[in-house]
Amino acid sequence: FHLGASSAGGGLSLPWALAFALVGGLLLNLMPCVFPVLSVKILGFAEEAGGEASAMRRHGLLFGAGVLGSMWILAGGLLALRAAGSQIGWGFQLQSPIFIALMTMLFFGIGLNLLGAFEVGTTLMGWGGRMQTAASGGGDLSAFLTGVLATVVATPCTAPFMGAALGVALTLSTAGALLIFTALGVGMATPYVVLSMTPALLDRLPDPGAWMETLKQAFAFPMFATAIWLVWVFGRQTSNGGVAFLLAGLLLLGVAAWIVHRWSAPQLSRTTTLVTRGLAGAALVGGIAIAVIGAGSSSAERATAAATGEASGTEMTWRPYAPETIESLRAKGRPVFVDFTAAWCLTCQVNKRRVLTAESVQNAFDEKNVALVRADWTNRDPEITNALASHGRSGVPVYVLYGGNGAEPELLPEVLTEATVLDALNDLPSTVAARESR
Repeated sequence: FHLGASSAGGGLSLPWALAFALVGGLLLNLMPCVFPVLSVKILGFAEEAGGEASAMRRHGLLFGAGVLGSMWILAGGLLALRAAGSQIGWGFQLQSPIFIALMTMLFFGIGLNLLGAFEVGTTLMGWGGRMQTAASGGGDLSAFLTGVLATVVATPCTAPFMGAALGVALTLSTAGALLIFTALGVGMATPYVVLSMTPALLDRLPDPGAWMETLKQAFAFPMFATAIWLVWVFGRQTSNGGVAFLLAGLLLLGVAAWIVHRWSAPQLSRTTTLVTRGLAGAALVGGIAIAVIGAGSSSAERATAAATGEASGTEMTWRPYAPETIESLRAKGRPVFVDFTAAWCLTCQVNKRRVLTAESVQNAFDEKNVALVRADWTNRDPEITNALASHGRSGVPVYVLYGGNGAEPELLPEVLTEATVLDALNDLPSTVAARESR
């Protein structure tokens, strides 16, 4: 079949793009945005240790199927929207405040579940108490859904090697693009599938015991931490009022979980069961509705921040992105450093806090008279999407350094270090020209 162009994104060929996607998928397992979900999978392996090898293999394969299936759906949605003319890229779903609100409620709910506030499988928030599922069936579904959730939350992180591969994917035909997304999914799922298929490794896992309950409850706190981060992202996308609505939605979710836990005894009368489950369902639906309403809140603070350079202290030196800004600065012969970032991108936030605000890097920017531009992709922005595509990328983080001599821009790695940035800046000539007010 026809795969489309054989190279793109700076000359990266399809075989190399597949290799980069495979390695990038493997590295996604080490990224902080994926750990909270994978901790649940680790817990599942520990619970199943000493069980039937066939069940372990089945669960590993179902986890892999969940990763691949959701990766294909995500890729299909991305490619379909791009074909329809939408200017979107990797992580596009996280640019929707409604999606962020629902993900926040999901992670908060998972945390409550791990703490024992309610059980999933025996009762679906208490509503399906009369529809018990077989333990193996529940485990199968849990393994598959864990793979789905791991893929969804992986998009805030762009592991090393992934950026170029995803950029190539969006220049190829559908078949070629799906091959790259498949390689990404295979890389992400491989460690867990291999573990489930290797009895010698499974034998090294500790036997289930009382310690499992402690471990299960401890894993609730990464879920709550993820929910806190998502609330922060939601606030950047909406407003303080929107955050208040989302927190009210989480409160109602907590009320629903409490009702189910408080009235969970099997000897409850039919009337009591119906009333309490009805109240829990109403609280849950009401919480989701309130969170979605909050997602429609606009942010006057965000518009003001974008107009003023977006923050305080060292951040005041950063200009908001616009194509004409880049053209104007380059026409003056001034070096430009562009930070393509998003609030929901954890790698971006780590790079910003640990590297871009470091004193040595700030001093080097000043010494070389580098203009600093921040392209904030937290919300959908066609101009930023087009700029990413022009550099062969479809997601953030991306760091571009334009020299002051009209040379081709230099793309820095997705995971920055001070040495990486300083080495790139060292190639620029020092200047004692009067600094433009920044």
